[in-house]
Amino acid sequence: MPVEESKTHVALLVSPGMGHLIPFLELANRLVLHHNLQATLFVVGTGSSTAESTLLQKPTAANIVPLPHSSSTLHPNASYIDIIKALMTASFPHLRFSIAAAKPRPAALIVDLFGTEALSIARELGMLGFEFITSNAWFLSLSLFYPSMDRPTIDGHVYNHEPLKIPGCTPLRFEDTIEVFQLNQQDAYEGFGGFARELGRADGILTNTWQDLEPTTLKALTEVGTLSKGKVNQVPIYPIGPLTRQSEPNLESDVLKWLDRQPDESVIYVSFGSGGTLCAEQITELAWGLELSQQRFVWVIRPPSGTDSVGAFFTAGTGSADDSPPHYLPEGFIERTKEVGLVVPMWAPQAEILSHRSVMGFVTHCGWNSSLEGIVNGVAMVTWPLYAEQKMNATVLTEEVGVAVRIRTEGVVGREEIERKVRKIMEGEEGREIRERVKGLKISGETGVSKGGSSYDSMALMASECHIFRRQRDERTDF
Repeated sequence: MPVEESKTHVALLVSPGMGHLIPFLELANRLVLHHNLQATLFVVGTGSSTAESTLLQKPTAANIVPLPHSSSTLHPNASYIDIIKALMTASFPHLRFSIAAAKPRPAALIVDLFGTEALSIARELGMLGFEFITSNAWFLSLSLFYPSMDRPTIDGHVYNHEPLKIPGCTPLRFEDTIEVFQLNQQDAYEGFGGFARELGRADGILTNTWQDLEPTTLKALTEVGTLSKGKVNQVPIYPIGPLTRQSEPNLESDVLKWLDRQPDESVIYVSFGSGGTLCAEQITELAWGLELSQQRFVWVIRPPSGTDSVGAFFTAGTGSADDSPPHYLPEGFIERTKEVGLVVPMWAPQAEILSHRSVMGFVTHCGWNSSLEGIVNGVAMVTWPLYAEQKMNATVLTEEVGVAVRIRTEGVVGREEIERKVRKIMEGEEGREIRERVKGLKISGETGVSKGGSSYDSMALMASECHIFRRQRDERTDF
């Protein structure tokens, strides 16, 4: 882990998954390029994702250090949350050894939600400990408030489907709730509670949003006495988004060549992220919905995986990009849509697709990273949440900022519903208004992360804390 003696050094720890890796890489790069820090990003990966491997091979301003971890011995049907927790816990001894051996020692450790237990390593080794919530401020508010919830409040939400009141924020409807409450399992409550309690012990919390996107929620996070009986106000909140992967202007790709041949703003892009899969029946309905909509489309598709969209989180990216999709698509679909559609097995360069001039709409699983990529490229969305906090994200996109229409995903979504929502985004007055709003937010996001913008200044303030801490620590140890 080479470090310049004259530079303040920060370490970052990221858990598996593109939704965390992309913003962490962007954060590390910005700290180096804009805030005079040196950054080392420790990556706990699974080796299962083509997209993850491709991303980590690209040049970066930060040092990238893969962390070894032992294979999980959990039950084959363990939830993806339990698997990630096990992988992270197994990596902590290697992280501690690497940081302890670094000369000079990093001034701070920045972790994601699944790495909160590693904040104890930061405290032990005399470092600042920051949390980077790669989701929105509404989810952060829920996480901070969770430890102060009593059992009747949780039971009312879980069993009676009462809205969950989050002080200063929009109440959380049960149909939009996070997976912890849907599972209704004691170990899930305890696991999430452990993450949430650590948030209140951090030296600061970074979140991948910006002032203009969630003004009301961010105000609630910073007002005295709003959350957790006021205790949250002891932890500074740093909105630093939108942090997304930048597109490569000269990338060679068959998908991009196909898009080059399409008219401007004529294509809808369909992708369910690095961990999302659909059952066979749903794939059939989606195919028919796209065909009936009569819109040009690019569809990143994976083989069906039973009826569970979560179970393939760690295997969704393990297939071959040469896999042939027609056998699990409706008979004749490829032939009938070959003039207007492109089906791409397994993976596609999403940032480059969304920034392409021919793309106007995006059917998304509502991972927050994908949601932000839609916004920063000015692309209106059809939300199709699958798991984790994605229903909360869908609510933010549709009801809070109005840049999307929503597909309700209880059970199999029919082709007629898919056709209607795709047409709504691509055609008509409502779609035009949505597209105008998302283009306005695109400009807002660009302004926020530019020098002098709210997110730039917020990151600069956090970086300044690291510089000050490092100087004070050096003075204490300089004999």
